[in-house]
Amino acid sequence: MSSNTPSIGIIMGSDSDLPTMQGAIAICEEFSVEYEVAIISAHRTPERMVDYAKTAHQRGIKVIIAAAGGAAHLPGMVASLTPLPVIGVPISTRHLQGIDSLYSIVQMPRGIPVATVAIGNAKNAGLLAVQILASSQPELLQQVQQYRQDSAQSVLEKQSRIENLGVKQYLANNNDD
Repeated sequence: MSSNTPSIGIIMGSDSDLPTMQGAIAICEEFSVEYEVAIISAHRTPERMVDYAKTAHQRGIKVIIAAAGGAAHLPGMVASLTPLPVIGVPISTRHLQGIDSLYSIVQMPRGIPVATVAIGNAKNAGLLAVQILASSQPELLQQVQQYRQDSAQSVLEKQSRIENLGVKQYLANNNDD
C-alpha cells in the first residue's frame, strides 16, 4: 500500500479479525487498489466508528469492508452512517461458528443494505469491492475479467490433472485448494 488516497476501507471490530481480513487485503494488493485498515469497535469505540463512517466518502473511500463477529453490529451501524456501499464479513465465533455474525449482518432493515459474504470469506469481500470500483474504471475492469479467466483456467487444469492421475493420486499429490 502506498501513500495514495485509499479507495477501500477495511475495518474490523478487533485485531483478532485481522487474520480473516488478510483475504481482502491480499485482493486489494493483487489488483493494486489502495486501501486502509482500521480497528474500529462499534461497542468499545462508538465515537470513532461514527466519525469514520461519516467522513469516509470525504476522504476518498469508495467502498467499506466491515468485519465483525458475535453481535456483529459494525457493518450495519457503519452502513447506517455512510452513503457508501458496505460489505459485511461475518467472523467465525467459538460457540456458534459465525452463524450469529452472519445473521446479525445479513438481517438489515429495509433502506440500510449491507452486502454480506460467507462466514470468514474476506477474499470475496475484497473481490466484490474491487468489482464495484471496476464498474467505473475500465483498466480495473480488464483486470477483473483476466482474474476470472485465470480462475476458469485453473479449474480446467485441475480437471485435466484428475483425468490424467486419477482421483486417488490427485488427492495424494494435491496441496493447493
